[in-house]
Amino acid sequence: MPAITPCLWFAGQAEEAARFYVSVFPNSRVLSVNPAPEGTPSATPGEALTVEFELDGVRFTGLNGGPQFHFDEAVSFQIDTADQAETDHYWDALIADGGEESVCGWLKDRFGLSWQVVPRRLTELMTDADPARAGRAMQAMLQMRRIDIAAIEAAAEPVPAS
Repeated sequence: MPAITPCLWFAGQAEEAARFYVSVFPNSRVLSVNPAPEGTPSATPGEALTVEFELDGVRFTGLNGGPQFHFDEAVSFQIDTADQAETDHYWDALIADGGEESVCGWLKDRFGLSWQVVPRRLTELMTDADPARAGRAMQAMLQMRRIDIAAIEAAAEPVPAS
């Protein structure tokens, strides 16, 4: 199967975004910054037109395509986190410098790209074989912005009979 590479359209900040993302995710790197050739409608010749980068082994292309198109929540990238510390790391890094929190573990970074920061424990609880337990975890998650694993675990447990 051929490789599938997400191409992210930026209005001139593709290199800045790529460098930011590789600073947030471990085992990441900028692979190349490719200048715009003469006659490129969205860029000055010599400025970065595309930036190839990897985030923990997943390849992306950043394209400086101009201001015509913008990111929206219809496309997001989900980060599967191991624990609360890792959840907090990605959440804090991605909302820094102009990002914004949303609900249920979603956020937008300062470039407008949507991310879901999802602890594995949340997924485990929401897919629990006990539908009541899964439902309680879901109801707790729906009240959150950043996911709080301890609060979801507490909510998932049945209320003791008095």
